[in-house]
Amino acid sequence: MKRSEINEIQRNAKDFLRKHSFYLPAFAYWGPNEWDSCGPEIDEIKKCMLGWDITDFGSNDFYTRGLFLFTLRNGNLFDYKDKVYAEKIMIVEENQETPMHFHQFKMEDIINRGGGDLCIQLYNSTKEEGLSDEDLLVSVDGRRRTLKAGEIVRLHNGESICLKPFMYHRFWAEGGTCLVGEVSMTNDDTSDNRFLENLGRFPKIDEDEPILHLLSADYS
Repeated sequence: MKRSEINEIQRNAKDFLRKHSFYLPAFAYWGPNEWDSCGPEIDEIKKCMLGWDITDFGSNDFYTRGLFLFTLRNGNLFDYKDKVYAEKIMIVEENQETPMHFHQFKMEDIINRGGGDLCIQLYNSTKEEGLSDEDLLVSVDGRRRTLKAGEIVRLHNGESICLKPFMYHRFWAEGGTCLVGEVSMTNDDTSDNRFLENLGRFPKIDEDEPILHLLSADYS
């Protein structure tokens, strides 16, 4: 991805979040100079990878296959292990796919916070990390549902689903851009994402213009 594209996505995201009365913490608006002026007091932000997270999953086509995320709170398996929960806000564009994947450790609730419908296709994983043809048992807003392998759950505004470890899922929005919340166990995007395809979680960036706001992947 080009840095200019990431900067534009960040500008659009701020406008979309403001439209939905969703407000980000102050550090979301820092530029590189503000980051450079800070010391160890922001270690939690860096070590827990809080902040901006934009990926095209290596597709070079963000609006077809990509995702915008902002991590609001999180723990760390080593330095901040007492914080065992995480929260993200995501923006899913209409027909923009987040590809099929599961998490080995993280259980998560995915919530439609507003905008269009969120469509999620689900499978259990086999021991070989393929797609199982077995039925799935899921909880949608506390109501148990049995799904066929590959069935699609459509979440309307305010609705949510609980996804357990080893449950494959891919998702996209229909009927407009969707504001999506995630509440989960501690999140580790460096090791806990298992994609069905051979994909990259973080983009390679072409620095074609100055950074507007650092991504969490930029902290290192």
